[in-house]
Amino acid sequence: MSGESVFQQVSDGLADAVEAAGRSIVAVDGRRRMPASGFVWSADGVIVTADHVLERDDDVTVGLPDGTWRNASILGRDPGSDIAVLRADGEGFAPAALDDDARVGMLVVAVGRPGRDLGASLGIVSALGDASASHRGSAVGPWVRSDVEPLPGFSGGGLVSPAGRLVGMLTSHFGPGGFALRPPTLRRVVGDILSIGRVRRAFLGITSQPVQLPDSVRAAVGGTRESGLLVMGVQSDGPAASAGLMVGDILVALDDQPIADTRDLRALLRAESVGQTRVATIVRGGVVVRVSVTIGEAT
Repeated sequence: MSGESVFQQVSDGLADAVEAAGRSIVAVDGRRRMPASGFVWSADGVIVTADHVLERDDDVTVGLPDGTWRNASILGRDPGSDIAVLRADGEGFAPAALDDDARVGMLVVAVGRPGRDLGASLGIVSALGDASASHRGSAVGPWVRSDVEPLPGFSGGGLVSPAGRLVGMLTSHFGPGGFALRPPTLRRVVGDILSIGRVRRAFLGITSQPVQLPDSVRAAVGGTRESGLLVMGVQSDGPAASAGLMVGDILVALDDQPIADTRDLRALLRAESVGQTRVATIVRGGVVVRVSVTIGEAT
């Protein structure tokens, strides 16, 4: 098989993938400048897009692949994850196929529709992650990062596999480049918005700041941990107070997962942990103490 024919096959395959994904990629007009992108979540007109591209709550329209525009209402927004859910009027929606199996090194295509026409940009997956702190302090994950340079208006569009399936929703809100929220994140946030109208957030009920651990304490908690979270305040009716945490305690682990700073804590306080009982490892007066704490829900 010649090199030219292999190249042609790869090219044709990527073009087919973009065409397949493009049936579910829509334009979202909810701001004064050029439209952004979104994708069809379900055949009844549920559309998912990036929250930051919606600069108004009313007069939002969605542009379909056939060139028609539909009025849409906002069902819910989650600025913490930069996900918004819309419902567009009418019928004829083709739901996107999602793919949980992104791998570092795989080819991906950023696909968006910032207007009538579809656009695409090629790259590879450069990193995968379980959690990342958002600009509003919550944990966002899992995510995928690629070396794709999405075109203007691509936020809310799809990062697409060679099979034409979405491995993530593109968003520029967590930094430059091809950052995308993977299907488990999308299912959790969209599912919460559709079922209860908001996104559940786990809550411990402390204010804290990172501190270095003395050598004696470091040895007691495992020897390799250099820092923990000094509890500066405890909300009186919160989970931490109910568990007996006190100002001056140093939180070093939750269910034996080390905590060095607030980013670590946010990553461990996932929405699915609400109502679950976890074991917090703290240092109190130089002594390591383990306490059970039931994770609450932020209101």
